[in-house]
Amino acid sequence: MNNEQGDFVMPGDVVGVSEQYLPNKWTYEEEGFIKAAVMGNVSIEQHKIAIVPKTTTPLTLEVGDTITGQITNVIGQRALVDIQTSIDSSRELALPYSGAIHISQINKGYLERLNDAFRIGDIVEGKVVKVINDSIDLNTESSEHGVIKAMCTQCRHFMIPSKTVGTLYCENCNRKEKRKISSNYEY
Repeated sequence: MNNEQGDFVMPGDVVGVSEQYLPNKWTYEEEGFIKAAVMGNVSIEQHKIAIVPKTTTPLTLEVGDTITGQITNVIGQRALVDIQTSIDSSRELALPYSGAIHISQINKGYLERLNDAFRIGDIVEGKVVKVINDSIDLNTESSEHGVIKAMCTQCRHFMIPSKTVGTLYCENCNRKEKRKISSNYEY
């Protein structure tokens, strides 16, 4: 059980105790013991114990990653996002991630209504600012983050950016709708 820096371990092997170390990447705590989640070598740094995988590992999201996802609900002060891909990697995500964008993380300025930024079904690009297990907090304040594809809420045709900043236009029914539009908007 007294593993040292560089020791080779298998999934489930005890690599330390929670009184001595904090679990870090590819480790987990169970009943006071820290165990390896993958096959690899032990890495100890500043009282944190991690595993450096020996095999290709599934992609997990980290703070700073840019994602794409679909808005699944807009409730209260949050827009909920079903995260589909990480722009920073061509690999598939290891877990189905759910994200949320708080109204204060949408624009640099004040936003009165969440529906002025996102609607259910919008495809968005955002930056990961917080990771807790499989729940992700996102930010869309920069110009390249926000809605990259949207459908009209009336006729469900794809919309195009209008001449008015922050507004999309439906060529089918002539409807205009506000959104937090990304500079990467696809039309």
